[in-house]
Formats: sequence, structure tokens, C-alpha cells
Amino acid sequence: MMVPHVVGVFCLVMISGFWPRAQAELFTAIAEVEPLLQTHKRIIDDLDDYIAKEERRIIILKKHLNTYKKEHEKAMEDIPNYLGNPINAFTLIKRLTTDLDDIEQSIKIGTEYIKNITMTHDDVKYPTLEDLAGAAHALTRLQNTYQLKVNELAEGVLNGVMYSTPMSAGDCYELGRSLYNDKDFKNALAWMTEALHKYREENNEAYSFSEVDILEYISFAHFLLDDVHSAMEWTKKLLALDPKHVRARGNIPHYQKLIDEENERLKKKRRGETGDSEGESKPVNVLSTYAKERKTYEALCRGEMEIPNEIAKRLTCRYLTENHPYLKLAPIKSEQRYIDPDVYVFYDVISDSEIEYIQELAKPRFKRAVVHDPKTGELVPAHYRISKSAWLRDEESSVIARVSQRVSDFTGLNMISAEELQVVNYGIGGHYEPHYDFARKQENAFTRFNGNRIATVLFYMSEVAQGGATVFTELGLSVFPIKNAALYWMNLHPSGEGDLSTRHAACPVLRGSKWVSNKWIHQGGQEFIKPCNLEYQEESMIRKIPHPVPKSFR
Repeated sequence: MMVPHVVGVFCLVMISGFWPRAQAELFTAIAEVEPLLQTHKRIIDDLDDYIAKEERRIIILKKHLNTYKKEHEKAMEDIPNYLGNPINAFTLIKRLTTDLDDIEQSIKIGTEYIKNITMTHDDVKYPTLEDLAGAAHALTRLQNTYQLKVNELAEGVLNGVMYSTPMSAGDCYELGRSLYNDKDFKNALAWMTEALHKYREENNEAYSFSEVDILEYISFAHFLLDDVHSAMEWTKKLLALDPKHVRARGNIPHYQKLIDEENERLKKKRRGETGDSEGESKPVNVLSTYAKERKTYEALCRGEMEIPNEIAKRLTCRYLTENHPYLKLAPIKSEQRYIDPDVYVFYDVISDSEIEYIQELAKPRFKRAVVHDPKTGELVPAHYRISKSAWLRDEESSVIARVSQRVSDFTGLNMISAEELQVVNYGIGGHYEPHYDFARKQENAFTRFNGNRIATVLFYMSEVAQGGATVFTELGLSVFPIKNAALYWMNLHPSGEGDLSTRHAACPVLRGSKWVSNKWIHQGGQEFIKPCNLEYQEESMIRKIPHPVPKSFR
């Protein structure tokens, strides 16, 4: 692997310090001067080589600069739309992490200048390698959830529509390398294969990696995925390019030994020498409960499931006029999306100006979104919730207080034990996997609140071009974000027991920036509004409608 700046510095050192100087008095004999012509030729050859490398380095730097300028201009035309594209977001982070490292390696003076004018300023942020890894996993999450093809993603295509500049071989390579380092070998293999395809088509002088590096990742990813035959095949391709590659040469006999052992096992099996009963049936590969829910969740995110007909035919739309006298003067459009549990969408219940105010108030307080640890009750970050959030109190702003009052108006519930307004902005491919909003008996949560979470109100504060639905995995219900609307449901049965059919999730944002705010209402203060009954509801009796089944299971 060639590192241009190292070669250049070496040449300079050699020119200035390592070439032997002629001894004094050379002018006294022509014979002594003649050897200097060889030195002269050496200088010409080395300078030619050095200048050629410097010119190539400048071409590479100009290529980086042109890419930065082009993408920046495109981003500034419509910042939310540009950053709402996960491919753009990933490549932006890559340009400010690994690409910048390459530039620093390419020209030392330039990087010192960049550091002096940017990194010492408080208003400049640089992403970390952790950000790059997170963006890489976000792209694969989108790929898996929405059944996107790697080659289409690499071309900037999301669900058949080209939204961004195609990714380069370097983009695909860094994505694959990040996934490989996080032991996601299946997806790493797919992206490295795409990197190889693009590398062979591009002018690859700008890259700090070679085709051999890509082939090494591909071959060993196959091995780690228990495909030794493919690992052997790709290792041989690597050795055809670099016959002296030490690791590849060492892997060949190891792979061959594994292949020979596998062939021997197959021979014994054919001869009946393995000891297996001939008629013995293999265990049925039954999907785990988690895997089944995952299939349902992803199908709902894609909008592929419909709610049962016996529910759909009873749903209604109407103007909400009860719960508060104000609603008689300004009724709210209400759409029922499910029955038992009742799920509603209320339209135009938060204004654009309120949304803008809440967003600006929340941004300086944003922290990585957390979840309740069921063992400790503490709030902790989790890999299955990718977003940032902030909490806003009614007392600090009349706007926040007004929104809370409006929640009371259209739900008919008391806000005395409600939580602060939680404002959330989802990240690249941001999501929140299936969960309950209420605390179950074994969980140590909400101890500082008066009772469990009886209801949830979820305000949609932005349009989302693709993805980002709120889905109920037990109901087969998908609700896609509609700006200015609010989603509302009860988390508890009238007995106070948690309603397990309210299990829900936030789907990955495929394109766009998803803003929401949550208002969780607790049992305290609802005693006369939603009185509980004495009937204990067994879990087996909670659901009478058949569970939804994705098309792929039918």
C-alpha cells in the first residue's frame, strides 16, 4: 500500500542529507569530475519520480476538494432534505473521519493549517470513528428492514428513487470495514464485494487501500461465516495479485485442512460410519419469538400488513367535541385506527410555530435517548434506541404549558401526574425497537411517579419522506408520521393491568428527519376519570383477535 507523503519526505531527506558530497579539489582532474555525471543522472531520476508523485498527490487533494465543494453546495441548497438522506449522512461523516485522515497523511503542512484554523474553535465539530460505525450500522438496518439491495444503496437509490450521489469504492470499503470490526460479517461481506466492483471501475490512485486489501476482507469474512470453500477461492484470487502475501499464504493450508476434514466427514456419512440413525429426523428450525416479532415489525415498517377486517369495518372518523368545553368551539378531527385497544390519531393539534419553538428549546439540551433498565430502574442508553431527546417542563414556557393543556383537552385525562414533554429527534436510520410504555410488575420503573403510565400521546413534529412509522406488532397496525398530528392510546386495561397488545416500535427513518414529542400520563389523578374495575384480566384473555401474520409467513 503506497502512502504518497512518506515517499515524498524520503526523497527530500535523501536529496538534502544522504547523497555523498564530492571531495574537495575535484576540479583539479577531469577524471575526478566524470563520476559526477552519474550523480547528476541520479538526481534527475529521483527528482522526476518525486515531482510525479507530488503531482499525483495534488491531483488526489484536488479530487477531495472538489468532492467536498460539490457536496457542500448540494447540502446548503436544502439542509434538512440533504441530511435526511442516510447515504448523504454516512458519506458526510466518512469525509470528516477516515477521508480527513487520508488527507492528513497526504500533506502534513495542509493538515497543520486545517487544525490551526478549525480544531481550535469551539463552534466546529468533528465526528468520531464511533459515529462512522453508527452510520454504517444504520445503513445496514435500513437495508434489512426495507429489503434494500446493497448495489442500489451504493448507487444512492432508496426504494427505486435516486436521492444522492453514488457511493465511491472508498465509501463502500469504509462501510464494510466498520461492519467487519463490529463483527457483522454478513453485511461486511456484501459491502466489501460492492467496494471491489467499484474499485475496479474507478481511478483508484486516490485510495489508501488496494484491491488486495479488499480481497483479504472478503476471503476472511467468508471464513468467519463458515464458508471455507469460498474463503479458499477468494484467497487464491488474492495470491494471484500478491503471491508474497504472508497472511494469505498462511491461510491456504489451514483452509485446505478444514476442507479435507469436511470431505472426510461426508465420505463417512455416505458409508454410514457417522453413527447417525438413518431415519432420524433433524430438528425443525422453529423461529424464536423474537425472530417472529422481528419479521412482523419489519413487514409493518414497510406497510405490508393490514389490520383484520373485523376491526377495520368498525373504525370511524369524526370531530371530537366532548372532554372539554373548548372543543365545542374548536372541534378536533379524530380518526380511530384500532379498537380494543383504542388507538386514535388527532389531526392539527400542534401548530408549526409551536413545533419550531419546541425544537429550538430542546436542541441545546439534547442527550442520547435512554430507556429504563428493568433491573435498576435507572435510565441508560441502548443500542436499540437511536435518537436524542430533551425534557421540557410546563413551568418554563407558556407554549409547553399550552400543549400539555391541549393533551388534557383531547384525552380527557388529568395532567397532574403526567411526565414532562419529551422531545425526540431520530438519528441516521433512527429507530426504537418493540417495547411497552408501561412498567411490568417485575420492573423497577416510574417509582417517582404516581402510578403506571396509563396513556401515551405522541406528537408528530415533522414530515418523514420514507419510513419512520409507529407500528404495533401485536395488532398489525402501522401509523406513518403526519406532521401536526398526535397518536394516542391507552397502555393499561381498566383493571390497571398492562395491555400487552400495546407493544409498539418506531421504525427506522429511511429518508428525512423525524421529530416527535411524547407526553406520558400516569394513573394518579385519573381515579374519577378512568375508574378501574375489579376484574383481573389474564394474559390469555387479553387478545381475542388473531395475531397478524406477515405475508412471508403465510
